[in-house]
Amino acid sequence: MADGCGTGREPPCLGAAAALRRWEQLRRRAAAPWARGLLAVAAGLGLFYAALRVPLRLRDGLAAVTVFLSTLTPKFYFALTVTSSFISGLIFVFEWWHFRKYGTSFIEQVSVSHLRPLIGGVENSPPAPAAFSAGENEANRQNMPECKMWRNPLNLFRGAEYSRYMWVTGKEPLTYYDMNLSAQDHQNFFTCDTDALRPSDTVMQKAWRERNPQARIKAAYQALELNNDCATAYVLLAEEEATTIADAERYFKQALKAGEMIYRKSQNCHSQSPQHEAQLRRDTNVLVYVKRRLAMCARKLGRIRESVKMMRDLMKEFPLLSMLNIHENLLEALLELQAYADVQAVLAKYDDISLPKSAAICYTAALLKARAVSERFSPETAFKRGLSTAEINAVEAIHRAVEFNPHVPKYLLEMKSLVLPPEHILKRGDSEAVAYAFFHLQHWKRIEGALHLLHCTWEGTFRMIPYPLEKGHLFYPYPSCTETADRELLPTFHEVSVYPQKELPFFIHFTAGLCSFSAMLALLTHQFPELMVVFAKAVLRVLWPVSAPSVLASG
Repeated sequence: MADGCGTGREPPCLGAAAALRRWEQLRRRAAAPWARGLLAVAAGLGLFYAALRVPLRLRDGLAAVTVFLSTLTPKFYFALTVTSSFISGLIFVFEWWHFRKYGTSFIEQVSVSHLRPLIGGVENSPPAPAAFSAGENEANRQNMPECKMWRNPLNLFRGAEYSRYMWVTGKEPLTYYDMNLSAQDHQNFFTCDTDALRPSDTVMQKAWRERNPQARIKAAYQALELNNDCATAYVLLAEEEATTIADAERYFKQALKAGEMIYRKSQNCHSQSPQHEAQLRRDTNVLVYVKRRLAMCARKLGRIRESVKMMRDLMKEFPLLSMLNIHENLLEALLELQAYADVQAVLAKYDDISLPKSAAICYTAALLKARAVSERFSPETAFKRGLSTAEINAVEAIHRAVEFNPHVPKYLLEMKSLVLPPEHILKRGDSEAVAYAFFHLQHWKRIEGALHLLHCTWEGTFRMIPYPLEKGHLFYPYPSCTETADRELLPTFHEVSVYPQKELPFFIHFTAGLCSFSAMLALLTHQFPELMVVFAKAVLRVLWPVSAPSVLASG
């Protein structure tokens, strides 16, 4: 068989080598000084020719455009301005909708994410300075605000409260994102690795993953058929099937009976293996959850002292579960009893610098200090004689609370309407403000003058923190991620409170001005067509003074 390079002609491999040699010779000749000079002369002649020809062609083109524009009728100008106004109006409406929904300008977002890389405008972030030690970096990471979702300590019952609201109003009070977080919580609280050993727990493990409420309820009944002492099945029925608080309490009492029995069994064998320890943690979670919800049922049914006792006993029995924020349930119940000394004792324990804060802690502390001076407080009198020590303490407490969560005062002062609180909240966000005001507004109203003092002083907080996203006064800077997270947690029919208020993007102003200007031109063209034609010709004279006069004169 013949070789691939032997065909009677020069072999292809040798032809490629010859072409490369010729290319190298041309490149060396082009690099010579005389070749560079020749190229420079040719480029100069080309530029000189373009400098002579381009103005002539440009002048001819401008003359042709001027002739075309001078022959247009007023109807064309009217159609042009109306179309321009309509298109700019559509862009303005879309920009406004995008800003209200997502907090950013669509045109700016597209420009930054797509156009800037194309034109080489990608900014290189400077390297981190090496002057900080590892310990300082760790402290900075701990002080950085995080958009962490927290379980709402006073969340309502789905069947007895959320569902009834939806039946009456036809509006869904919970978002899919919020319910998905609750499903994850239920799987973490109420399931463990040993569930596969018990058929009822296996059914409940699948039930917590179900999206359809009816499917979850059906699975709970299936679990009870397999095991009549399945505590988590009673919990699900209490949360979702019970249509009244009394029905929910009845299910929770059955869950408590079953949960205590299972908890005692787990205590006896928790040291046998890691699986038994995980089962004990799960059974502890179930027991704490049931007792807490029973205390909340007693609070809602008016048995407040019984509710307070149940919460205190729960906090004594499980002192290490302070992350569940049971003390916030206790604070609300004690405020309903008007046991302000007991409220102060709870605050003394939990309003500590080393513990995470919440709106309930900060605003309850402000309420107690306002209670001491609000009845006799008068802005005119305070302006004349100055603030007393107690009034200064009250105002400082209000400023501290407002800095932590600036959304709360508008709900307490009823400047914004309330909705049902979500099952999860974002600390310092609008969702936390809704949850706090929903339960504590009545306590502020009960203390005479407290809301008046809040109304007179809360806005003074913002003078101390002119740049809240960069630097705080008593707390770390306000997180910039709260608006996006709150929009996921709160229903769409609720207007999310935004802090600090964002300025309208440039393109909203630009499109609004363009729409208004073109609409005004359309109106003037429709009302005064001849006058607007004269105006258009005058504009042409200004734009093209060389060729326009003769053409316009002939037109």
